Amino acid sequence: MTQQIHTHRFDNGLVLVGEPMDWLESAAFSILLPAGCVYDPADLPGVANFACDMAQRGCGEMNSRQFLEALERLGITPHSSVGGAHTAYGAALVADKLAEALRLFSLLVCRPLLPEDQMEASRQVCFHELRSIEDNLAQRVFIELYQRLYGDPWGRNSTGTAEAVAAIAHDDVARHVQATYVPDGAILSVAGKIDFGEVVELVGAGFGDWPAAQPPEIVETPPTGGYHHIAVESAQTHIAVAFASVPYNDPEYFQARGAVGVLSDGMSSRLFTEIREKQGLCYTVSASCHSILDRGSVIAYSATSTDRAQQTLDSLLFELNRLRDGVAQDELDRLKAQIKSSLIMQQESSYSRSSSIAGDMYFLGRVRTIDEISAIIDGLSCDSINAYLAAHPPGEFTIVTLGARQLEVPVGIS
Repeated sequence: MTQQIHTHRFDNGLVLVGEPMDWLESAAFSILLPAGCVYDPADLPGVANFACDMAQRGCGEMNSRQFLEALERLGITPHSSVGGAHTAYGAALVADKLAEALRLFSLLVCRPLLPEDQMEASRQVCFHELRSIEDNLAQRVFIELYQRLYGDPWGRNSTGTAEAVAAIAHDDVARHVQATYVPDGAILSVAGKIDFGEVVELVGAGFGDWPAAQPPEIVETPPTGGYHHIAVESAQTHIAVAFASVPYNDPEYFQARGAVGVLSDGMSSRLFTEIREKQGLCYTVSASCHSILDRGSVIAYSATSTDRAQQTLDSLLFELNRLRDGVAQDELDRLKAQIKSSLIMQQESSYSRSSSIAGDMYFLGRVRTIDEISAIIDGLSCDSINAYLAAHPPGEFTIVTLGARQLEVPVGIS
């Protein structure tokens, strides 16, 4: 089986990327618009998220109900999300419904109605998301961590604030859509049982007359880093720790990924074995690589009881710092097997592949094939990972905790 990746750039700037997967009966697509929360006005955080909901309340000649009924007739449950860089829409479906699905989503993206009489309904959806964060203590920790780690606007949370959501007007939503629902910087990925030539024609028919325009410039402020505690009366303490790493588009990314995998991939990983199993300090502990376009980080998280929180933080920092000593061959062998297994499983899902190839196009400007990634994983060695760790040792930690007690942190973090 030979993996094929196709790309096509339309005159208006829209990039189409496709991967035929002829052994499937499904197809899926993802649309990344340069309309994430980094483009929210500084005084109105949450506009991108508000607009994402409003755009789905009717488009073209269809009102909200008619649009939803059209999706249901095709057996489609749409997906939507707002991140830092992008607002994303997508769906998975039976392959022979793809043409009509792309037509419907071209209307959503290019001709949303943004009905003013639906503003309050969208506002309540946004309020509901904000209220759900109050009950999700882990999410509150990560919201604060990303803000301190990346600064503004890359560290923003897409839900904004209650005050801003209450103040958002229809004109604010309309301005955001007009400025950021644009083809230059947009990526449409399609995977599954497809003929790419036919997909080019379908996308050209639906998106080809989308007027060319570029998203606005982004103004950044520096991150604060350091340690911050969120006081909450709770029997649990949530701990998040981050340090700078390389982004996904860096040639050494997979060296960093290998090191983090030794820390956290599977039940034989260091964090699970040392902190959860041997010491019994917490009920969850993990670490992962995180990237925005031009920078990356390693983020570790643990949740524990109040009386074990300080020891959990100390042990977590100890294991992160112990990466400086390098990784062992048996650890790397287990990691390679796990990563390859996940790559194989990804080939069973058209939606997973559509999301993955869209992400590759954003970060790399091209798509890595499964064979290419597999070869990179095969090429990882203890020597290469340990050389990376020697050049990029963990340090300058950003730490956020949430719970009843503030914790003590090492000297140099304040």
